Amino acid sequence: MANQVVQIQQPGLLATLQDYGRYGHLAQGITHGGPMDERAFLWANRLLGNDFNAAQIEVTLGQFKATFLRDTLFAVTGAEFPLRLNDQMVKTWRVLQARAGDTLSIGVNDLGLRCYLAVSGGFAAPSVHGSVATVVRDGLGGLRQDGTPLQKGDALGAHQAKHKTLESRRPSSRLNLSIPPQPLLNVVPAGQWSKFARKARELLVGQSYEVTAQQDRMGVRLKGMHKLTDVPQSMISEPLPLGSIQLPADGQPIAMMNDHQTLGGYPKIGVLTWTARCLLAQLPAGRKVQFRWQELDEAQRELRQVYRFFNIRR
Repeated sequence: MANQVVQIQQPGLLATLQDYGRYGHLAQGITHGGPMDERAFLWANRLLGNDFNAAQIEVTLGQFKATFLRDTLFAVTGAEFPLRLNDQMVKTWRVLQARAGDTLSIGVNDLGLRCYLAVSGGFAAPSVHGSVATVVRDGLGGLRQDGTPLQKGDALGAHQAKHKTLESRRPSSRLNLSIPPQPLLNVVPAGQWSKFARKARELLVGQSYEVTAQQDRMGVRLKGMHKLTDVPQSMISEPLPLGSIQLPADGQPIAMMNDHQTLGGYPKIGVLTWTARCLLAQLPAGRKVQFRWQELDEAQRELRQVYRFFNIRR
């Protein structure tokens, strides 16, 4: 394949091909997939002048290595993993030039979970239900179209680049794209919110929660010092929105992420806003968060701004 641009030398714990996600198929039980940290993903494409939906490699927990097979521009965004291009340290969140034969190494850190490798034009792969997004649980998408994560030796092609002169481009220094030590996660009251006792609704935002090791692309379990009591009884399964906060019988919240099931029977007290989801997607076990209620119109306004800024079309 003449257009091959990158070959995987070391995929690390989990490296998957992701575009913006698979939409319009929830009724068939097909979940969204797509990047866990949408903010980082969208910024990588914007910096390179790519379409918002251009596919990237989502690298979880670093330990990733790949060789460039031809000259290209690239960017790595997301958590601040140490990067090396050959033997030289390079920076995240900016456009860099790679030459054929160069090797990119992504190290490890304890500050964030995921980073995104994007190249000019975006990676190319056959789509499944309108997307290349890899959902391992459902066996969908990816380079082989069967949900398999990227493997050592895999070679990826790329689409034609739109721009060739964006080297060193980066976000404005006025933007704060870092991950706070203890993020405040905004939540919109939704689902069965009105059926929760007032005490439970106040407790959700009145204490901090620890991110547990029980987390993956499907969901994140959190643990608070005090369990939420008077949780409504489990109910008949109903559609489960992305970002939903479910409360099982143990009174400890579960935030549903990109590869979540499309139906759920636990009561939902709210839904994470867009920024809150992106922040939670980066938090390793042991980090603390606190929830804060936000009005629906404020969350919608934020999302509209995101769609306009990144030129997202749905």
